Amino acid sequence: MRMHFGENSRMALVTVREHKTRSFLTVLGVVIGVAAMIFVASILVGVSRDVEGYLDDYGTNTLFIFRWDMGISFGRMNAEQRMRKPLTLEDAKAIQDECPHVKYVTAELFPRINPDQREGPGALQVARYGSKEISNLDYSGATTSYPDVYNAHVSQGRFFTEFEDSHSMDVAVIGDEIDKNFFPAHDGLGKTISVDGVAYQVIGVLEKRKGQLFKDETADRVVKVPYNAYHKHFPAADEHFLGAEAYAGFKDAAEDEIRGLLRRRRNVPFDKPDNFGLSTAEAIADQFRQIMSTVALMTIVVSSIGLLVGGVGVMNIMLMSVTERTHEIGIRKAIGARRGDVVRQFLTEAVVLTGLGGLVGVLLGVAASAALPLIFPSMPTSVPIWAVVAAVLMAMSVGLFFGIYPAVKASRLDPVEALRYE
Repeated sequence: MRMHFGENSRMALVTVREHKTRSFLTVLGVVIGVAAMIFVASILVGVSRDVEGYLDDYGTNTLFIFRWDMGISFGRMNAEQRMRKPLTLEDAKAIQDECPHVKYVTAELFPRINPDQREGPGALQVARYGSKEISNLDYSGATTSYPDVYNAHVSQGRFFTEFEDSHSMDVAVIGDEIDKNFFPAHDGLGKTISVDGVAYQVIGVLEKRKGQLFKDETADRVVKVPYNAYHKHFPAADEHFLGAEAYAGFKDAAEDEIRGLLRRRRNVPFDKPDNFGLSTAEAIADQFRQIMSTVALMTIVVSSIGLLVGGVGVMNIMLMSVTERTHEIGIRKAIGARRGDVVRQFLTEAVVLTGLGGLVGVLLGVAASAALPLIFPSMPTSVPIWAVVAAVLMAMSVGLFFGIYPAVKASRLDPVEALRYE
């Protein structure tokens, strides 16, 4: 059997070599289908890893609390949502004091968001150092527990202290992107930057956040100043974004405690929905998994069409091959070849043909995956081994399935009639 397979494979390769153009056109559908499968699989895996890295960077036990649900479109808000009151610093303190499964709570202060405005307050804020400036910032006053809740690590210097917060000192911790733009030599500690006309002394630089595609563009354009210092300069600001970190293994309990507490504090009737948003990293990840599953389904459909077209082409070319080699089949059967030998010969040829098409498709898919980040640097890609193996096996399966009918037809030829065929 091993000798038969080796011989049949060599004969198949000879046939492919003798009819290069015809063989390529035959498996073009298989090549396209496999390449599309590899390309999209690399994007799906890359994006999935990117999202997981981004959310893990913030902490898997982190809860996000805001006036609205995360990701809500202002254009789809109803009257009740538009009229919601902002959360407060007292809400954060109550969560810390009354929710036993919450480890840390932090509050960020910034100007009130108007649902009718198209851009958030950060789009209009500008940081300056000398002649350099950066807009579209994540600029807010934060409590000292910010790095504990959001797993923010300082690469240079330190975070501000309770003393600096309580005394409203004008110090700031900046993000990695601001540091690179303002201080290419990474010597910004002790320097003074201006944000919206307020001068702050830089005391720390945050590490670059993980993730490329999923993370907000302001994730590394951070300027965090003490809560009371921010309030001193912007007394009218009253919008609060709260973050909470639950103890390990008690995220669901912490979520229930926070929800119950805020419903009481915001006087929500028992039969009414929440008038605030409470999200977790896991919930955000689930939303992206739903999107990715839809894209994966569409990819399977497109790839299947390509493979189906390729399979029909393989069947046609194999039927043509049977007709062209009728005399050869007659000779083989006349000298003792059995029907099974003929079937194996043609099936092997079909499998080798589509297998080669699958390998070409893999190479094209991998090349496209490698080229995509060069065109779109923020698009992460990663070619999984399972996708390569599955694509090649699927391509060979197409050859096996669509080669059955031509192979059986060849095996049923009468040797006498086949020998007389011209």
